[in-house]
Amino acid sequence: MSAPIATPWLSSQADTDPRSATGAPLRWGIIATGGIAKSVAQDLTLLADAELYAVSSRGQATADSFAAAYGVGKAYGDHDGVHGYQRLLADDAVDVVYVATPHAQHHQIVLAALQAGKHVLCEKAFTINAREAAELIDAARSRNLFLMEAVWSRFLPGMQRAFDIAASGELGEIHWVTADLGFPAPYSPTARLWARQDGGGALLDLTVYPLLWALGTLGFPQTVSATGHVNDDGVDTQNALTLGYHHGAQVQLTSSLLAHGPRTATVAGSLGFLQSAGSINNPRELIVATGWDERRTETFDVVGKGYTYELREVTRCIQQGIAESPVMPLEDSLNTMRLFDGVRAQLGVSYPNDGHR
Repeated sequence: MSAPIATPWLSSQADTDPRSATGAPLRWGIIATGGIAKSVAQDLTLLADAELYAVSSRGQATADSFAAAYGVGKAYGDHDGVHGYQRLLADDAVDVVYVATPHAQHHQIVLAALQAGKHVLCEKAFTINAREAAELIDAARSRNLFLMEAVWSRFLPGMQRAFDIAASGELGEIHWVTADLGFPAPYSPTARLWARQDGGGALLDLTVYPLLWALGTLGFPQTVSATGHVNDDGVDTQNALTLGYHHGAQVQLTSSLLAHGPRTATVAGSLGFLQSAGSINNPRELIVATGWDERRTETFDVVGKGYTYELREVTRCIQQGIAESPVMPLEDSLNTMRLFDGVRAQLGVSYPNDGHR
């Protein structure tokens, strides 16, 4: 059988180093300068055919500081009523942009980037809701521009190996999957993780990773049941999802901004199981058991912080004129947002963007 998520192109090549060039260099622009933008920028500098060309931020000083730290050629801040990202998008030299703003800004900024003729890698969660996601997908496809949600874990060696083992039949028929991700995030109503206007909460920020273990082994579910706690700001502090499948398989996923969790995933089949070790979004070890006694451990190294693998996929696709990654197809992003919309309806969570048309 085949895994529900496609195998990355890189893993089938003789040279599996994501730093190796696959074509003519691309000039990248980074929109926003937070923690994830810094991590991705650091890995982007490792690619032989990527130029970190421009960065934007609301403040010029912040953009200048980021540019100095990562060797970025152009720095754009807000100026004379024009947003920094708008100034970056007006730069004809930019080939592709990485959008690292809070979730609630993705739709507006990605749409502007596509309208400016730029290819786009957008940080997860892709958008606030499925309506926004569908609009971005239509905009990208109508312009034949590359667009991808930055679910970096799909491209990592350890994650792909887990999916391959599950699909190989070694574990037998997969009957259940569990995965959790949690950490106590200091509360502040204006912090990105907690701010309702930014799309804060455990669901949009964390659940994509536990969900990936279900999608990579069983695909999208037929039923979703959700429980969770919503604080006085209307943001989910933690959630628990049960996914059901027509053939009887079940999945339990937990995400929390309140508690430390083991951050493990288990894929259990009729002949054995596998468990991840290390964070579930970047597994460095897989423990594979068949029957009652036989066990082995497989270990994995990554290049840089691990973002190099998704950056290689984006770069290769654009170089080869491929408008959509087969590993992270836009339909998966849309279906994920539809699933999250259903979960939010069950939890009673809504965001300001839901009312925008």
